[in-house]
Amino acid sequence: MHRTIFFISDSTGITAETIGNSILAQFEGMQFDKHRLPFTDNAHKAETAALRIKTNYAQTGQRPIVVNTMADRALCEIVAASGALMLDVFAPFIGPLEEELGTKRTGLVNRSHGLVDFDKYEARINATNYALTHDDGIDVNYAEADLILVGVSRSGKTPTCLYMALHYGVSAANYPLTDEDLEKLELPSRLRPYRDRLYGLTIDPQRLAQIREQRRAGSRYATLQQCRWELDQADRLMRQAGIPSLNTTHVSIEEIASKIFDRFGIERTMF
Repeated sequence: MHRTIFFISDSTGITAETIGNSILAQFEGMQFDKHRLPFTDNAHKAETAALRIKTNYAQTGQRPIVVNTMADRALCEIVAASGALMLDVFAPFIGPLEEELGTKRTGLVNRSHGLVDFDKYEARINATNYALTHDDGIDVNYAEADLILVGVSRSGKTPTCLYMALHYGVSAANYPLTDEDLEKLELPSRLRPYRDRLYGLTIDPQRLAQIREQRRAGSRYATLQQCRWELDQADRLMRQAGIPSLNTTHVSIEEIASKIFDRFGIERTMF
């Protein structure tokens, strides 16, 4: 089956999309055509969104589904007039919270992520700059690193470091294990002082070969034989050095980050 999903918000739409995708993932075998409509924060934009949803309904003959995080009830009602199934993310929580806190919600728009905490924002920017300058061993000033990811080339180190920096302000460096490192089966000297900050990422050889083939088609670097050798050696090196590791083949970046944080006892809230 194929259904159309609209993520609608009076802000960025990140919350609606994140929660919506988590819910939709529970329905295997379904295909979803997804659309994000951010900053729907006035009546005109809500009416435009409603028209788009209603048009989709007429064209497909299938009732669209709306995952909604708009705070203004009047805007929600405008969109609901489209005939879509409305899933209000905030609705189950507002009533109990109003009762517990003894006050009514304000209903102000553009508040899904709260006010900007400039200290946290600056920490995220600094962490992102750190991740970029310490990507693939470009810089080796690891003294300021919260953690260092280790693994063969294209095993997921860079995107994971950037995700942790952008969302949590974690300063993460990464070091790519070279053929020389793997042949010696010794922890590189530049990493030894920071052994307690190391975490390894690995991946299935077939998947690694596919990724590398897209980057360097027809190269020895992308052959399955080379990938298997590197991963086997990396696994031996990490076990020998006592480095915890995770296979990233079927794991999302979000889950990788959560597992790493849990291992190091890092407690940070998103944004």
